Amino acid sequence: MEQEVLRMKTGHLDAFLVMQTATVVEAMQKIDFNAKGILFVVDEEQRLIGVVTDGDIRRWLIKTGDLRETVQKIMNRNPKVIYPKELKAAKERMERYSITALPVVDTQDHVTDIIFREAEDVLEERKERQALKGIPVVVMAGGKGTRLYPYTKILPKPLIPIGDIPIMERIIHVFRGFGVQEFYATVNYKKGMIKSYFAENLGDFRLRYVEENQPLGTAGSLSLIEGGFHTPFIVTNCDVLIHADYADIFHYHQTAGNELTMVTALKNIVVPYGVIHSSGNGRIDSMEEKPKLSYFVNTGMYILNPDLLGEIPKGVCFHMTDLADKLLKEGRKVGMYPISEDSFLDMGEFEEMRRMEEKLSLKAE
Repeated sequence: MEQEVLRMKTGHLDAFLVMQTATVVEAMQKIDFNAKGILFVVDEEQRLIGVVTDGDIRRWLIKTGDLRETVQKIMNRNPKVIYPKELKAAKERMERYSITALPVVDTQDHVTDIIFREAEDVLEERKERQALKGIPVVVMAGGKGTRLYPYTKILPKPLIPIGDIPIMERIIHVFRGFGVQEFYATVNYKKGMIKSYFAENLGDFRLRYVEENQPLGTAGSLSLIEGGFHTPFIVTNCDVLIHADYADIFHYHQTAGNELTMVTALKNIVVPYGVIHSSGNGRIDSMEEKPKLSYFVNTGMYILNPDLLGEIPKGVCFHMTDLADKLLKEGRKVGMYPISEDSFLDMGEFEEMRRMEEKLSLKAE
C-alpha cells in the first residue's frame, strides 16, 4: 500500500463507529472528534449495517433541519467493504468508488479495522481544479474588534496574528487554495496599517480596498464597491476561519437557487444546572439534569447573488442580517449551508482565539 494515500487504522475503532440509534447531532459531534468526515453504523454486536458521512448529514439538515432524527434514517445501507484477504485491492477499490474510508469486515460483518485514503488529499485534488477562479471574495475588515481589547488598541483586528500569520492573511490563503484571485477588503479602523502590511506582503492575488468614512455595518460597505459584480460573490468576516469545502458551498448556493446563502455552524450549549419542567399551580412535571441545547449559528460567511448589491441602502449602517431579514420578509430564497461545530473557528474573543491556535496546531509548547 502507498502510505501517502492509504493508512491502516489499527486501533480506536470506537471513534469511527456509531450505533444506529444515535441522533444526527451526536453523529456530528463524533465526526468532529474523529476528523475524518465519516462514521460506520453498527448494531449492538458491532456488525456493519450502514455508513454516514458529513455530506449525508449536511444534505439531511438542508432538507429538514432536524437534529434529533436517528442516523439510521439517513445512512447509506450498502457501504463498500473489504475482507482481510483482499487488502491489496483496497487502494484500487477506494479510487474506483471515490471513497476515503473502507471498513475491513470479517465473515459475520463485524468491523475489525478501517483503511483510509487521506481526506486532505481528496480536498487538495478539488482545490487544484481552481473551482472558484473568477469568484470575488469580500473580507469585512473595518470593525474595531472591541471584544479583543487591548490587542486592538494597537493592531486592527485583521492583523492580529494567529501563530505568526495575521488572521486576514490566513483567510486569503485558504481562498487562494480554491483559485480565488480577486479580493476586496472593506476597511475603516486603522486602515493605514492594513494597507501597509499587504503592500509589503501581497502575494499572487489582487486586493482592492473599499474605504468607509463611517461604520456602515457588515453589508452597508458593500454599497461602496464600484462597478458591482457579474457573478455570485463571497463575503466573510475577517475574524473567522471556516474548515469546509468552499467550492461545495458555492455549488450548493447556485444549485439551490438561493439569493443569499448563509454558512451556519452547529453550536451545542450545556445548561450547567438541573432544569425543571413545570405546569400550572407550581406542579413539577419532570426534571432534566444539565440538558444540552443545539442550535445553528451564523458564522459570518455568505454567498450573495450580484443583484443584491442594489438592495443595500447607501450611506447608512446596514448589516448582513438586515439584508437576510429583508429578503425573508419578501418571501425570497435565503438558504443555509450547515457545518459542524468544530469546523467553525472564531477569534472574536480571547478564549476562541486560543481554540483557533490549538485547532491549527499553533499553540506554543
